[in-house]
Amino acid sequence: MEHAQQRPNLVKLSEAEELLLEEPWQDIRGLDVMDVNGEQIGSVEDLYLDDREEGLVRAPRFLDVSAGGFLGIGKKHFLIPVEEVSREVSEERVTVNWDREKVLDSPELDPEEVPNEDFQRAIRAYYGHI
Repeated sequence: MEHAQQRPNLVKLSEAEELLLEEPWQDIRGLDVMDVNGEQIGSVEDLYLDDREEGLVRAPRFLDVSAGGFLGIGKKHFLIPVEEVSREVSEERVTVNWDREKVLDSPELDPEEVPNEDFQRAIRAYYGHI
């Protein structure tokens, strides 16, 4: 039971006003998320940063991608490791290394809760990072 009560190691960029990203271009919140085939998956809702790093400048670790729904109803959230973002980041979109179905079949993220380390490990394993 002690493990379940651990303080999360991640913090949402939107809730960490004192923290900065390493580079301004890393703030990709609001951009469309496309799959390897050019199909839209959703959009970047937020970024998760590692709260255990030293200093105020952090690198993003995960993307919170929202997909589906209408006017916010029925919208689902998915956690994607930043390693899965290809180098194709433009002013309007970001491309991930998988097809749309792979992302939409991943475990759903509860946007009200910071993902614990078990969930992060499961997501990394799902995308082949063991």
